Amino acid sequence: MRIVIAEDSVLLREGITRLLAEYGHEVVDALGDASRLLASVTEHRPDLVVVDVRMPPTHTDEGLRAAVELRAALPDTPVLVLSQYVEERYATDLLAGGTAGVGYLLKERVADVRDFVDAARRVAGGGTALDPEVVAQLLVRSRRREPLDTLTPREREVLSLMAQGRSNQAIASALVVSDGAVEKHISSIFAKLDLAPSEHEHRRVLAVLAFVQGG
Repeated sequence: MRIVIAEDSVLLREGITRLLAEYGHEVVDALGDASRLLASVTEHRPDLVVVDVRMPPTHTDEGLRAAVELRAALPDTPVLVLSQYVEERYATDLLAGGTAGVGYLLKERVADVRDFVDAARRVAGGGTALDPEVVAQLLVRSRRREPLDTLTPREREVLSLMAQGRSNQAIASALVVSDGAVEKHISSIFAKLDLAPSEHEHRRVLAVLAFVQGG
């Protein structure tokens, strides 16, 4: 993969660069602030962008806002947010543009290097990688909205795992149920969210969008 990184911590930026190089990936640009992110991605057309949330000058949400701007301008660009914080508003905006090729991981919860690299590959390949804590906070944000209120606790669990990018088999393993049970829950979720089969829309993505979008 060819990757652009936006991370203000020099040590972390260099660390991620070397880590990715060890796994055979090339960091084509490493930025210390978010102001040049769109220009860099436009120039390099990377396979993946890794961006921190809080960056100069105010260290609030510049990185995530730049990621939202980037996805609006270049919607096919995979973006992996790597942060210490969950910024619900802009996280929702980022995911509302489409969950394909989007990830949001919390730095302190990345306990295994291979898991991080696997998540990066999954996002670059058009998949989703959301930390469970990110999903939990977005779920709290969305709880008072219909039709999500009609989902059972188990269906919410299944939808949460779908939002993390898990396959049906992985969901079954996590919940210790059969693949058939997971398929039934997902069918029920689609029905309650009024997501009919379509040749042009991916119901799994639409269900996750219903889950993360703010009301």
